[in-house]
Amino acid sequence: MKELINKIDKIFLFFIIYTIIFLLFFGTINYTLPFVLALICALILRKPTLLITRKLKINNGIASLITTTVFFSVILVVLSFGIIVLTQEAIQFGKNIQVYISGNSANIEDSLYSLQKYYNNLDPYIINSIEKNFAGFINKASNLAVSFSGKLVSYLVNLVATIPYLLMVILFTLLTTYFFTKDMTSSKMNISNLLSDNKTTKVLRIYNESKKMLGNYLLSYMMIISLTFIETLLVFSIFKIKYALILSTICAIADILPIIGIGIIYIPLALIYLFATNNYVICLGLIISYLLVSIIRQIIEPKIVSSSLGIHPVAVLASLFIGLKINGLLGVIFCISLVIFFNIFRKLDML
Repeated sequence: MKELINKIDKIFLFFIIYTIIFLLFFGTINYTLPFVLALICALILRKPTLLITRKLKINNGIASLITTTVFFSVILVVLSFGIIVLTQEAIQFGKNIQVYISGNSANIEDSLYSLQKYYNNLDPYIINSIEKNFAGFINKASNLAVSFSGKLVSYLVNLVATIPYLLMVILFTLLTTYFFTKDMTSSKMNISNLLSDNKTTKVLRIYNESKKMLGNYLLSYMMIISLTFIETLLVFSIFKIKYALILSTICAIADILPIIGIGIIYIPLALIYLFATNNYVICLGLIISYLLVSIIRQIIEPKIVSSSLGIHPVAVLASLFIGLKINGLLGVIFCISLVIFFNIFRKLDML
């Protein structure tokens, strides 16, 4: 009984400490973001830097400068190319919508006329109910549009205002990454050497396990998002849907967000092909593809995450569900991280 009480006390203490650290971390992220990003980049560049140091027989300062420069140059090129392509497709998409509406106004009018004929043949009671609900829908839609436009303008103003902050984050991240990489590849500053004392063996094991599991967690979600992007791009290419790249990218980004998901692209596209072009084949194909991609994601996510972290799939599903109910994406991060660190401490016999 005493052992059980001690174990419960340890778990409760772990939960309290973890929650405090989590809240402090995300509460101060605006001030520590460059250093957090730099630490992640330095951990990625550590092995390549050590390899260059050994192969080229140069000091770690020059090797760190090479790897940091190449790493950020690649990221800059990829981001620049992606932004240019996405911007071009977005502009072309906006232009073509205007051209389509002006060029197909007769078809749109015919569709509305057919809908009106069907509407007039309905029972008067049903018509009255539809009119009431439709009026409420229009009122909500107009309020939503006004709210959305206001938030969009506010977001754009805030985005312009944060450009100096973003530039400062990029500059500090670049410089800090170099120094972190240099220190991590130095024999004097190696974390393993600093924690090699017998008294700090558990700290070293916690560090190694945390790095391994968090790395696996990020890698698993990158695999899931990449799979969603490839599946969507393949589906849109098969149906010859324009702007497949930009739409697939939006789907991949939306796939990260709770509740929103890929339906934000698939469902409107299906409705467009149903009502605007009367292309029932593509509409049905998009709906089936949406269901298949969603089902595949729901099946593979727990398996990939659980296999990479060594956690039971039910624990992953519970973390996702509870996290969404608590506070959306941040709640998911909190619960998944809680499960990860709990598993780490349990492996080390500390809980």
